[in-house]
Amino acid sequence: MITAQDFYKVSCAIVPLYFAMLVAYASVKWCKIFSPEQCSGINRFVAVFAVPVLSFHFISQNNPYQMDTKFILADTFSKLLVLALLSLWSILFKAAGGLDWLITIFSVATLPNTLVMGIPLLKAMYGDFTQSLMVQVVVLQCIVWYTLLLFLFEYRAATLLIQTQFPGPTAAAITKFEIDDDIISLDGRNPLCTESETDQNGRIRVRIRRSTSSVPGSSALSSSMGLTPRPSNLSNAEIFSINTPHHHANLECTLGSGDVAFGYRSTSPQLSAGYASSDAYSLQPTPRASTFNEIDTTTFSTTANTPVWARSPATGRFSQQPSPTFNGVKMVWESPAKCQGDDQRQGYFKEVGEKEISFRDCTKIPMPEVTDAKVEAAANQEMPSAPVMLRLILIMVGRKLSRNPNTYSSVLGLVWSLISFKWDVGMPSLVKYSIKLISDAGLGMAMFSLGLFMALQPRILACGAKRATMGMVVRFICGPLLMFAASAATGLRGVKLHAAIVQAALPQGIVPFVFAREYGLHPDILSTGVIFGMLVSLPVTLLYYILLGLY
Repeated sequence: MITAQDFYKVSCAIVPLYFAMLVAYASVKWCKIFSPEQCSGINRFVAVFAVPVLSFHFISQNNPYQMDTKFILADTFSKLLVLALLSLWSILFKAAGGLDWLITIFSVATLPNTLVMGIPLLKAMYGDFTQSLMVQVVVLQCIVWYTLLLFLFEYRAATLLIQTQFPGPTAAAITKFEIDDDIISLDGRNPLCTESETDQNGRIRVRIRRSTSSVPGSSALSSSMGLTPRPSNLSNAEIFSINTPHHHANLECTLGSGDVAFGYRSTSPQLSAGYASSDAYSLQPTPRASTFNEIDTTTFSTTANTPVWARSPATGRFSQQPSPTFNGVKMVWESPAKCQGDDQRQGYFKEVGEKEISFRDCTKIPMPEVTDAKVEAAANQEMPSAPVMLRLILIMVGRKLSRNPNTYSSVLGLVWSLISFKWDVGMPSLVKYSIKLISDAGLGMAMFSLGLFMALQPRILACGAKRATMGMVVRFICGPLLMFAASAATGLRGVKLHAAIVQAALPQGIVPFVFAREYGLHPDILSTGVIFGMLVSLPVTLLYYILLGLY
């Protein structure tokens, strides 16, 4: 039975967290104490130092040799159950969104804010033993589930890149991807370009590199010096593109079939990735009008020994289709640069020895709408072999994780706990109290940063009332119900069952939103889940606490 003292104890754990969030919200929204640039600096500190150190602090103190098997199995089984149901749904109803909605709904349903909200809340509700349970969930989230989520995002990004650059059956001939060392992800925040080489057997080797438009000072370089294309081993026909500044009147903004910046506006003002944004977090694409007045929009071809440029039935954009007799010729497809002053883009495609090809189109490229025709065209899209795709995605995921401080904090915390509890080795006091100092600030700063984030949003329900309601139903009803089913299947009972259900009803985690913003996949829904979810979670978790106490 829940008593008044229990409520007071829970309030003592929750109210300070929401107080920190409210102070941050008021300091930006009403008092105007912090500018957006200053908020960005605070968020940077939280992401790089506060939360990683907080994570290391909790994980390093948890005994990995006393893991609760049933609790971990219940949590794992619930996430696998959600993933299986969503996979089946995406296969049966591809027109409804497929992989995109699988990633979004999986993030909303299964990845709560366990580290910041879960540990203090569950500890106040059910006792100190829940801290160990929550830390075990945090370890799995950081090492397993966030990595899986990142894998899905990179797979989606790689699929979009291939569909854009190699539509139809062309992609099936790709045997190798080479990625330059300075490319961290295929998320599209920096313009990329692809170079392809076809050998005499029709096999394609693709190199992915950063576009010249994403390199500081690239416009000046391209306008002041000529670029010599690499020699082709079997033909003198070579296609290349150069980004040039807006003041060159003889060059026009182009559609650019090599535009693989298929996602969203870069967070850096110097970089352009091709999509306009209504605000920093909703990232809604602006539709683009396409006008091809100079050439036939159905096909464009040259001689028998040169590639064929055709409009893709899947994307409606021009792309290279290799001719059956075209071997060993190298293509360079590059993202158009950002035009000065009005976010328009420019560039040109030129065939050496032939006339210049220029397409007049300076507006934005929308994300493709899901229609029956495009679903049918996507069904005809072939992909590279599974080993080739797997290698590409693993490289990207590895590079992304290697630059994430949370990856190192989780792994180091787990390694230290394995060593310390195995051989009874204590952490030196000098190191211990240094970590504790930042860790104590990490919890409050994480909530403070969340309040800053809320204050900078133009509206709480960024995705609209309908989608926000659906997201809350998935987060606070479907998630706990599936956790209850998984717990029952694994034999979890008593207080641990209650803790598992309340943990599943926590507000949405921030990391899935960060991924959604970086990869341009429903960031408005995840933003609403973070903000509105924090407001809704307080009465919801208390309601679950009361109902489970009566059970």
